[in-house]
Amino acid sequence: MKHIVTIDFETFYGTGYGLKKYTTEHYIRDGQFQVIGFAIKVDDCTTKWYSGTHEELQEVLDGYKIHECGLVAHNMQFDGTILAWVFNIIPEVYLDTLSMARAFHGINAGGSLAALAERYNLGKKGTEVIDAKGKRLEDFKPHELHRYGEYCKNDVALTASLFKILIKSFPYDELKLIDITVRMFTQPTLSVDDALLITRLEEVKEEKQKLLQSLKVRLNCEDEECVRKKLASNKQFAELLEEHGIEVPLKESPTTGKDTFALAKNDLGFIQLKEHEDTFIQELCAVRLGTKSTIEESRIERFIDIGARNKGMLPIPLKYYGAHTGRWSGSDKVNFQNLPSRDVKKKALKNAILPPDDHVILNVDSSQIEARILVWLAGQDDVTQQFRNGEDVYSNFASKLYGKKIDKRNKIERFVGKTCILGLGYGTGWKKLQHTLETQPPGVKIDDLGCQGLVKVYRELNYKVIDLWAEADRVLEDLALWPKGRAPYYLGKNKCLLVSPEGIKLPNGLYLRYPELEKDVSGPRSEFVYKSRNGRIGIWGGSVVENVVQALARIVIGEQMIEINKQYKPVLTVHDAVVCVAAKDKAKEALDFIMDKMSVPPTWGQDLPITCEGGFADNYGDC
Repeated sequence: MKHIVTIDFETFYGTGYGLKKYTTEHYIRDGQFQVIGFAIKVDDCTTKWYSGTHEELQEVLDGYKIHECGLVAHNMQFDGTILAWVFNIIPEVYLDTLSMARAFHGINAGGSLAALAERYNLGKKGTEVIDAKGKRLEDFKPHELHRYGEYCKNDVALTASLFKILIKSFPYDELKLIDITVRMFTQPTLSVDDALLITRLEEVKEEKQKLLQSLKVRLNCEDEECVRKKLASNKQFAELLEEHGIEVPLKESPTTGKDTFALAKNDLGFIQLKEHEDTFIQELCAVRLGTKSTIEESRIERFIDIGARNKGMLPIPLKYYGAHTGRWSGSDKVNFQNLPSRDVKKKALKNAILPPDDHVILNVDSSQIEARILVWLAGQDDVTQQFRNGEDVYSNFASKLYGKKIDKRNKIERFVGKTCILGLGYGTGWKKLQHTLETQPPGVKIDDLGCQGLVKVYRELNYKVIDLWAEADRVLEDLALWPKGRAPYYLGKNKCLLVSPEGIKLPNGLYLRYPELEKDVSGPRSEFVYKSRNGRIGIWGGSVVENVVQALARIVIGEQMIEINKQYKPVLTVHDAVVCVAAKDKAKEALDFIMDKMSVPPTWGQDLPITCEGGFADNYGDC
């Protein structure tokens, strides 16, 4: 690339219209959208401010030949999208300081430009944007526009300085992943089948009406308001959940210190219930809150609206480094990470995602990647070898549980083995295991002693995994108060996780951090806690192991995406899967290429047994 160009757009916003209420996509596509001006800096040259009509700004931007440059912004999903959608300009590379800062400092460190400028002593971000509320370009007086331009130029200067600092030690491959992620949004490839979604929306509303009538009878109510009031009772709501096999979420009461229902609208447990796969549970939550739509309804309506605003196209908003472990997460009120896939009807959302004409969607998923990394990292060589040999590890474990040969024909027994392998490696207790076994399809009831026995057998056979938990507990001790003279050391086998006072260094050069980690001795038992955006979070060795395994899995997928991107543009990634599109007559060739890349072990774990499975179809839900 010829130059590094830093840019920042200032746009109209007012009461009821802004990024606090609108998604980025809706805000930019809305008829009220207007660019007031932008500031731009090329390399180390003087920062300039431009304002004027769309045609005038277009001419200026075209003159900078940004398509040959690396583009820097703080929140590229906003500025890069304006450049792409409003001015039809795509840079050679997208470079986002917000994404870089999230990865470099952790998602809990504060990623706003103001916070980062203060962290690095770069200067102060201005507040003139507040005075611009409600003003369109034509409403600004010359001196006001000048002052706004100075504010914007300062933002660009801060962003450029921040980029210079972060780029010095930021992993090159991670820059590629930021670029891939931004392009999923700015250059959408997938489209929406709105006819399918409209049909499903009508079905959902009809199902909801029937459910409401049933609740009226069940709760002896005359109208919907009466139903809502009864469901507002924690006791009655909890009883209804239990009747349907749903574990009632709990939290510690701040007053008594004892467990109490986590059923307030902002409780994490209740939020998870609102997003439950079972529409009935979603509806119970919606009625309890007095809202009109379930999650499924809202999602369908949102997909339809996005398609209508984008000529049928579906921009994919993903937050690079959205989770503590580095995994991508949903953004812009559209979470592609948890679209329903089991229920045929609810799968309509995935089925409505389409490739371009004469193309197919390819979806390739790393098989059992967390389970494989866990035993490899722990040095549980017997299970690692089973994976390496291509054996059915779930059936092998089930065979030991049941004392007889189990294979894929024994669906229930193998389901138990699979649930244990996937769930017990991070310290899950028998109660949670029991609930999972009962509530996940095909579902099986096992009594208390039986589940306790399953946990016991797992821990006896996978003793190296248990040792890894203990090793991680010692890591927490060191990270909370690094012993004088202690040299950095590796967590687990294979020397891919380096523990130092800064945190746990990952193979990609980034760190897994636990800010303000300390041992809390105020409760009945001591525990380690660290600072997060949602308050203090408790952590122990098993959860550290879960974090590092998920972080390593994400790095594996990241390396694979970069290789795939050399020939096929990733249009979506969900957990451990990569989604691409290819011409129908090249579908098999494309699938073979992607699966080949996703079967290659990572550079830092050449003996890690990696494999994948995948397919292609005419829509996302069927592949």
